[in-house]
Amino acid sequence: MIKPIEDLQTALSKLPGFGRRSAARAALALVREPARLAEPLAAALAAARESVRCCTRCGAFTTADRNPCAMCTDATRDSGAVCVVEEPADIVSIEAAGAFRGRYHALGGKLSPARRMGPEKLRLAELADRVVKEGFTEVLLALSTDMEGDATAGYIAELLKGTGAKVTRLAFGLPADSGVAYSDPLTLRRAINNRILQ
Repeated sequence: MIKPIEDLQTALSKLPGFGRRSAARAALALVREPARLAEPLAAALAAARESVRCCTRCGAFTTADRNPCAMCTDATRDSGAVCVVEEPADIVSIEAAGAFRGRYHALGGKLSPARRMGPEKLRLAELADRVVKEGFTEVLLALSTDMEGDATAGYIAELLKGTGAKVTRLAFGLPADSGVAYSDPLTLRRAINNRILQ
């Protein structure tokens, strides 16, 4: 393969969901139909790079001309609850579910000694400040269920002691349309420990 196409394939393969083969197919399609595919993609990428920012208050995706974001300024949202997530993309997923109508706070990652991600690199101080200033009564932790997510949740619970806010965490359980036989032991243990009255 010629170098420009190889470079394009390499760049595309770094995107989530793109393996080597799917990146190669996408790269070939882009160079085969530049007017229909490559030019609109390049324009959209340039526009996103120019205008998309993270909200200075909550960390969600917003535009340069709308900061704080629409969710931070929406008076109809529950101002007593804040949902803490790792990344801005997590906010998009929770909003799509339609089950939470409060405020958000994206940390920018999770505690990870292996990746040298300590408390000072996350938006934890900003979270503690918001909990006090905005008077949140509930802090819902929507973090990963791995060891790093658990450590981050524990750190936040300790950080917010004395603020008067109740710290909760998403329930753990079986995925929708899945069976017990297909679940790992940790998921089953958490589902049993967090069982609800039917």
